[in-house]
Amino acid sequence: MILITGGLGFIGSHVTRALLDVGESCVLVQRRDSGPPGLIAADEGTRLFIERADVTDASALREIGDRHKITGIVHLAGGFGLDPADAIGGAQRGTEGLLGLLQLAIEWQVPRVGVASTIGVYDGPGDSPLREDLPLPMTAVHPIPAAKKVHELLADFVANATGLEIYLTRIGGAWGPLGRPVSRFIAAPQLVHAAVHGRPLDQPIYAADGGDLIYARDCGRAIALLQVADRLSYRTYNVAGGRVTTNAELAAAIGAAVPGAAPVLRDGRDPGGLGRDVYLDISRLREDTGFRPGYDTPAAVADYVGWLRAGNER
Repeated sequence: MILITGGLGFIGSHVTRALLDVGESCVLVQRRDSGPPGLIAADEGTRLFIERADVTDASALREIGDRHKITGIVHLAGGFGLDPADAIGGAQRGTEGLLGLLQLAIEWQVPRVGVASTIGVYDGPGDSPLREDLPLPMTAVHPIPAAKKVHELLADFVANATGLEIYLTRIGGAWGPLGRPVSRFIAAPQLVHAAVHGRPLDQPIYAADGGDLIYARDCGRAIALLQVADRLSYRTYNVAGGRVTTNAELAAAIGAAVPGAAPVLRDGRDPGGLGRDVYLDISRLREDTGFRPGYDTPAAVADYVGWLRAGNER
């Protein structure tokens, strides 16, 4: 029985789907009232349980552990919050949530805990592909990588001090079903939405720019494989496509999936952007789980187009 915080969210829904596919049962913990995510069939209710609780509420989480025998944890919720007016409160809640959950993992004798991180922790020098052992700068330009760097340090400290097995997942540019229609970090979602809904792009997108994209279904499967692997050799794993997907490549795939709707991109790179390609080394993930992306760019675009045309908003 795997407890997943943020289990009804974007990545959490795909992790849940992948864990159910390999025979696990899941408890999804979410602050809001909601039914099963759209990826989950109604007849899977005997292996899927949804509990309402805030990740900072240790007593509520402990009660969930009383009702379910928790055998693994995937922590996807929590961060520092994005409200600058509540920076201290947001940081406190994110940190308390992580530490409280790790304390419960020890009490429940959970053998393995996954903690989500981000490609954004690599916001410094380094030649791609970026490996997990690259020293990270102790700065952050956004609350998300700031939170994840702190969480990585705390998780590493707790694991070393207690013997609890914790693995960290530095997730690349995840996109696809249930994700945000517009991202400030990657162009893929807005390119597909614009094509499907016949809308113009609301900002210029440059053909040569891109990033290390991982389709949401692949992302969920990779994290699930780490959770159920017989043995993990490392504490930190890049979860990504392991290569750069350019906006030109995306546009070509969109033109094939939605004839006549290939987006018009600007030539070259955004003059205000990074000016270089950033992508991750995924050899650790591949060696320990056998993971390889199941969706190339044309397959991912076609799948997402089909998902949106089926009436899903995102």
